[in-house]
Amino acid sequence: MAIDNNNNELEKTLWATADKLRSNMDAAEYKHIVLGLIFLKYIADAFNELYEKLEKGEGEFEGADPEDKDEYLQFNVFFVPENARWKYLQDRAKQPEVGKFVDDAMDAIEKQNPSLKGVLPKEYARPDLNKQRLGELIDLIGTIGFAEDGHVSKDLLGRVYEYFLGMFADAEGKRGGQFYTPASIVKLLVEMIEPYNGRVYDGCCGSGGMFIQSEKFITAHGGKIKNLSIYGQESNPTTLRLAKMNLAIRGIDAQMELGDTFMQDKHPDLKADYILANPPFNVSDWSGEQLRDDHRWKYGVPPVGNANYGWLQHFAHKLSPKGTAGIVLANGSMTSNTSGEGDIRKNMVDAGLIDCMVALPSQLFYNTMIPACLWFLARDKTNGNFRNRKGEILFIDARNLGQMINRRNRELADEDIRIISDTYHNWRNPEGNYEDIAGFCKTATVEEVQEANYVLTPGRYVGTELEEEDGIPFAEKMDKLTCQLAEQFVKSSELENQIRENLKSIGYEF
Repeated sequence: MAIDNNNNELEKTLWATADKLRSNMDAAEYKHIVLGLIFLKYIADAFNELYEKLEKGEGEFEGADPEDKDEYLQFNVFFVPENARWKYLQDRAKQPEVGKFVDDAMDAIEKQNPSLKGVLPKEYARPDLNKQRLGELIDLIGTIGFAEDGHVSKDLLGRVYEYFLGMFADAEGKRGGQFYTPASIVKLLVEMIEPYNGRVYDGCCGSGGMFIQSEKFITAHGGKIKNLSIYGQESNPTTLRLAKMNLAIRGIDAQMELGDTFMQDKHPDLKADYILANPPFNVSDWSGEQLRDDHRWKYGVPPVGNANYGWLQHFAHKLSPKGTAGIVLANGSMTSNTSGEGDIRKNMVDAGLIDCMVALPSQLFYNTMIPACLWFLARDKTNGNFRNRKGEILFIDARNLGQMINRRNRELADEDIRIISDTYHNWRNPEGNYEDIAGFCKTATVEEVQEANYVLTPGRYVGTELEEEDGIPFAEKMDKLTCQLAEQFVKSSELENQIRENLKSIGYEF
C-alpha cells in the first residue's frame, strides 16, 4: 500500500527503531523476524477484540465461551491459544527464553488454525538472534494498535506491514525487489484495470501487493472485496509465506499456490477477468527448453533465453472472453526481434490483443535500473464493456512523470497516476472525450504500428511536446536557436578574416 506522505510519521518512527534493533543482522533475514511479529500482533489484536465481546456476553454474544475456538470461526477470526497471546509474550519479553516463547506461540497458532499451517516463521530461538533486541522489538511492536479500536487498529497494522515490506525491499536492494513491486506501480495498474468484480489472477504474486491494492480500490469505490475471487501463484516458498501473512492481515481470502508457474500451473483451468502482474525481467533460466510444444504459445514459441514473451502469452492464455491484463515488463520487450520475439509481437498486434502501452519513468524499482513499461492486453476489444477499439492501440509516454524520493528511487505521485489512468479510461470509455496530446499520448491504428515494424515504444508514436515547460513553442525555440547559430557563424567568419589579414601583413598568407 502507498502510505500517505503527510501521514506516515508512525510508520517512519517504527521503521527507524526496528532497523536500529537489527544490529548486524542481514535485512533479508531480519524481515521475517519483524514481519512475523507484526502478523502475530495483528492476530492477537483481532482475537482480543472478539474475546472481550464474548467475555461480556451481551446481545448476540450472550452465553458465549471466550475460550471456545468455534466462537471465532464464524467471525473469521484466528483463535489464539493462551501462550500465544500478545500480553503473555510481552510479559516475558525480557526473559532469556523469549525466542522459544515466540516460536512456541507461532507453532500453537498454526495448530489451532490449519489455514496458517507452514506460514508463520519459527526462528526466534536460534542462538545467533540477540534475545535482548528481540524483547525490545516485541515491546516496540506492542505499541501498534493499542490506541485504536477495531478496524482502525487492523488498518494501522496493515499499513505498517506494507510499509515495512517496502522498506525491506529497499534495504535489500536487488534481492528484496524480487518479492515487492513498488506501491505506486501497483496502484497505477489497479487504477487502470479497475477490478470491481470477478476473478483476479497474478501468476508471480510476490508478497501479494496486487491483491492488497485491488481490495483498497474496491473499498474506495464502495464495493466489497467478496465480489472478487483471488488466485495467485509464487515459486518462492518464503515469499509466498509473506504474501499469505500480508493477505491475512487484510482479511482477504485467496487461493495462493506454491510452484513454478511455467512448469506447474496450479490454476490450469482458470480464466481470469483481471490479471495484474510484475514478472521478473528478462529471466533466462525459465525452463523454456522443456516447453517448446506448450499449448500456451498461441502467438509463437518464446526464446529459451528470455521469459518475457512466455509471461505475456501465459497471461493472454489466462484471460476470460472479456478479460483485461496489466503486465510490467522490461522496455526491451517493446522492440526486441531476438529469437522470434518480433514475430510473436507482430502476431499479438495483428490479433488485436494489445490495448495500451505505457512507458514508465526510470528508477521506479528497488531491484533494477532496467527501464520498464506496462502492457495492457484485452481479449476482446469489441465486447461491449467499453467502446469498440478494434484496430486501435493507445500509447502513453509517462517517462517525464514522477519525482525522486531519495537519491536512487523515483515514485509516481497520486496526481501522476490519475493523469495516466484517466487518459486510458477516457480513451477506452464511450463518453471519454479522449484527445491525443503531443509528447504524451496518441491512439494509433494497427496500420501505423505495422508501418513502424511492430515497434511498441510509445515515444515512436506520441511525438514531441508542442510546448516546453517555459511555455515557448518548439518551433519558436528552433527559430531562435537557428538565428543564434547564424550570428555565431557570422562572428566567427569575421574573426577568421581578421586573423587572415593580420597574418598576411607579417608575411604569412593562407
